[in-house]
Amino acid sequence: MTTSTTPTTPATSAAANTSATPAAAPADHGLFTTGEPVSSWTVTTALPVSYQVRFTPHLLDPADPALARAGGPAGRRLVVVEARVHELYGDRIHRYFLARRVAYELCVLPAHERVKDMESVFRVAEQMDRFGISRRGEPVIAMGGGVLMDVVGLACSLYRRSTPFVRVPTTLIGLVDAGVGAKTGVNFGRHKNRLGTYHPATATLLDPAFLATLDHRHLSNGMAEILKVALIKDRRLFELLDAHGPDLVAERFQGPTAGTEVLTRAVHGMLEELQPNLWEHRLERSMDYGHSFSPTVEMRALPELLHGEAVCLDMALTTVLAARRALLDLEQRERVLALMRRLRLPVFHPLMEPDTLGDALTDTVRHRDGRQRLPLPVGIGDGCFVDDLTPAELAAAAADLEELSCAPR
Repeated sequence: MTTSTTPTTPATSAAANTSATPAAAPADHGLFTTGEPVSSWTVTTALPVSYQVRFTPHLLDPADPALARAGGPAGRRLVVVEARVHELYGDRIHRYFLARRVAYELCVLPAHERVKDMESVFRVAEQMDRFGISRRGEPVIAMGGGVLMDVVGLACSLYRRSTPFVRVPTTLIGLVDAGVGAKTGVNFGRHKNRLGTYHPATATLLDPAFLATLDHRHLSNGMAEILKVALIKDRRLFELLDAHGPDLVAERFQGPTAGTEVLTRAVHGMLEELQPNLWEHRLERSMDYGHSFSPTVEMRALPELLHGEAVCLDMALTTVLAARRALLDLEQRERVLALMRRLRLPVFHPLMEPDTLGDALTDTVRHRDGRQRLPLPVGIGDGCFVDDLTPAELAAAAADLEELSCAPR
């Protein structure tokens, strides 16, 4: 971190408005300038951020040192594992660290939206404390889906104000979305991810082999976040999903289809948008597509909807909104909705009604600093932002979507 501090002296003349750094004198340690006491400072800091996201096949192969060395030299590791992942991979995780001669301890944690809260964060912090984790040299390893990684990431950001961690996403939505950014967060009240920090993992290791044990619903759930990238910025990715998406779900990304290109384009597209705006100082974010109405709908529907399913409902609605504004034609609208169905994703839900959607938009406006900044698709593979969506237009689009969802196909 580089830091500069410029003391400002009280204004006694016009010349006093000129900023200057006073020379340090042995007696006053730089606190006084020409006899005037310094009473105001401006502190400017720059914190360079660098983290690695990489595909690492065969991650649990004891011959591969990547997991043991991620985030620092091999040493002790606290590994926080989602309960279901431990059922499926616990023995392999044990064998891996034993073979690599790494002292480790496993913390098995239930992780889903209903326990995505501060109590889960405290459980991780207690394990970190009990383990006696060092300040910088023993990164925590988080193995699981997006909820698990968010919980561990928030705990690490709070513990000693900054403890490094490594993400190992084991779900599709974690691999292409939750695992690659800087944000952590948990739910608060009826609000999704209302408490959180910016604390990127030191490294994210992506191994598509974990998808082999994922059920088809959770694969479809992750496909929604891939479709988000395709619709708002990557026409080629949309064409790949249209041609191969259902097969990729059926074969769990383990077959000969175009899974590698789909995954790499999705991750690249996410990082391309996140990197120049990692702390979200600019609130027009294309990756907010599908996340304007979905947080409210998802939380009110719990436990019925998965995150990606709620995101798809949002994208279906905004696709219809865009078509009503002639930002895409009816043929493109139908093609988008048809692909959602083929990916086994919902395009309508009873909560997509004016009161809920109005509440969702109101909350989104607060979240985006008083403006809608609503991403809408322009054709397939491009997008724009609007600030003038009205309740009447929103209600009409929801009615259109309901009608389209009921129409014979």
